[in-house]
Amino acid sequence: MDHLLSVKPMGEIAGYPVRPGMFDVNGAMSLPIGVSFTVHTHEGTSCELLLFRKDAEEPFAVLPFPEEYKIGDVYSMIVFGLEIEEFEYAYRIDGPYRPEEGLLFDRKKVLLDPYARTVAGQRMWGQKKMGSYRARVVKDLFDWGSMPQSTREMSDLVIYELHVRGFTRHESSGVEHRGTFAGLKEKIPYLKELGINAVELMPIFEFDEEINAREVNGEKLLEYWGYNTVGFFAPNSSYISRPEYHEEGTELKEMIKALHDNGIEVILDVVFNHTAEGNEKGPMFCFKGFDNKVYYMLTPEGDYYNFSGCGNTLNCNHPIVQQMILECLRYWTVKYRIDGFRFDLASILGRNEDGSPMNNPPLLKSLAYDPVLSNVKLIAEAWDAGGMYQVGSFPASGRWAEWNGRYRDTLRAYLKGENWNAWSAAWSIAGSGDLYGGGSSDYQGGYAGYNSCVNFLTCHDGFTLYDLYAYNEKHNERNGWNNTDGSNDNRSWNCGEEGETWNPEVLKLRYRMIRNACAVLMCSRGTPMFLAGDEFGNTQYGNNNSYCQDNEISWLDWNLLEKNRELFEFFKFMIRYRHEHRVIRKKLPDAVCGMEALHAHDLCAEKMTLPEDTRTFSISFAGYDREKGKDDLVYVSVNTYWEDVTITLPNLKGIGHWYLSVNTYGDGAGRYFYPEGQETRIDGSFIMRPRSVAVFTGR
Repeated sequence: MDHLLSVKPMGEIAGYPVRPGMFDVNGAMSLPIGVSFTVHTHEGTSCELLLFRKDAEEPFAVLPFPEEYKIGDVYSMIVFGLEIEEFEYAYRIDGPYRPEEGLLFDRKKVLLDPYARTVAGQRMWGQKKMGSYRARVVKDLFDWGSMPQSTREMSDLVIYELHVRGFTRHESSGVEHRGTFAGLKEKIPYLKELGINAVELMPIFEFDEEINAREVNGEKLLEYWGYNTVGFFAPNSSYISRPEYHEEGTELKEMIKALHDNGIEVILDVVFNHTAEGNEKGPMFCFKGFDNKVYYMLTPEGDYYNFSGCGNTLNCNHPIVQQMILECLRYWTVKYRIDGFRFDLASILGRNEDGSPMNNPPLLKSLAYDPVLSNVKLIAEAWDAGGMYQVGSFPASGRWAEWNGRYRDTLRAYLKGENWNAWSAAWSIAGSGDLYGGGSSDYQGGYAGYNSCVNFLTCHDGFTLYDLYAYNEKHNERNGWNNTDGSNDNRSWNCGEEGETWNPEVLKLRYRMIRNACAVLMCSRGTPMFLAGDEFGNTQYGNNNSYCQDNEISWLDWNLLEKNRELFEFFKFMIRYRHEHRVIRKKLPDAVCGMEALHAHDLCAEKMTLPEDTRTFSISFAGYDREKGKDDLVYVSVNTYWEDVTITLPNLKGIGHWYLSVNTYGDGAGRYFYPEGQETRIDGSFIMRPRSVAVFTGR
């Protein structure tokens, strides 16, 4: 940009030399001669730039954009001599006020730049300064080196969903910078030991935890999860451990680089279905004031459609909003080296401007074929609060993966002992072929689930894995809604007593059920994902909607890691087992031993029967692994019956044997898994103990 050094001012406004700016670069950009400010409004009639000193209530300068500094709907101005450390900025937009038409312009409102790279006044968690949001101009000085972009396939990931603050906020985390990006970075050795290779971070775009703060029984409840976005281009500054004025993002980049250096990908949970501005009663701090009827889906009467369940719905397929979303994702991919994005309530991204579902949504297609995003993983939560449910039918364009909500519901029900869905449970483990092509049992052609199906039993939204087997009912009383919030459809089982207990038999059963869930998840075709803390029995005390609980309910209690070290070691083994057996993750050439590539049945491997009401079934994966030069054979048996059941294993016809790798019931000596060389050979049949899972390896 050295050529800009010779550029001269063309006028003066509020005492500052100015000239038309960089119309093709949205937001504020630092230049050798000053700062270029660019913003657009379709139906606004005038625009003012406001400059503030840090923490000042009133601007020290107001610079109206001249008409000659406007091209189309875009205002752009270079202000000479500005040092980015010396100011914060915002805008005011004038225009018509006709709410019945969706026009809400108010020239008195101070508005945040929609393209703000950082938001001021948000750094201290739970201590937002009163007043409007303002933006800062950031320096981009971080050196990524020659780090290549990951080419790892979705099917090779094990995804670990976590909340940046909750992951290390508890004093037991043992990190120096609790609840921050730096704190997460300190936990990388733990993540490596566990064996996961991708973290999915709950929202880290700037949000305001104070925006719907309320008091319940003397306790202040905040918007803890972060799903009410304030700024799409800005990292959440309260997750930063040190002051980073005008370098916001550096600590996050350091964390991402460290994760990448350790072979761990970073996926962001992004929220393009709504914003923190809410409905008609919500605040106006950005989008409403720039172009309400452009950014939001509105009824003919000017009210907000609420397909998000959060008051408003972002108008994703409007060309302007589509452009903003694409620019946002490119920005995070290039500037932060993000590996993937999980889209909250992604079905909204497929709705037209009037809210109707679209057959070929332009935004989804643009995301799928964008050249910058071509290697980025795109994951859809393929439903919304307006009734759209697209699991298995999301408009993928060959690029999108989906959270498989049906997998969660089916396996939760079957593993707890419901006996009406054995066939569905087996084929969910096999990769949900009826959803992802190839039919329920034909995986020879057309099957897309290897990289399209994200299997999970738990996530932030619902019970933890421990609570799934400790509570029959949700216990959300501390949320302040008389236990009416959160899902009632949990498909959970308390194993005999509700909540915390000292009963050794109940506890023994609970931990066995957790091992069952882990073993099944890691042996399922598709991409496994689980919630941080599940690997050591973390609990939310029955709260299945902890969105407002910034306390011991949501924070991981790392004391449980030592208490439940045995469970942690089991998770480690199952993750490693999955990494070692490509046949679970991919379609391999036919096995030399002649076994079918995929087969499910009830008690006897030689039979082709799988009654829907059986409480015991087995599924086999078989193929030839060219990299290892041998067959890869895995046999998974699931017994949800409360008594022993004898199963018959497949006959390897004299060219190999089956070895017991996993038995979630245990051997009586506290062993639940057996590394290669320590397994027991199993010939012919095996007694499945009550409510247990066994995994056999053939060789």
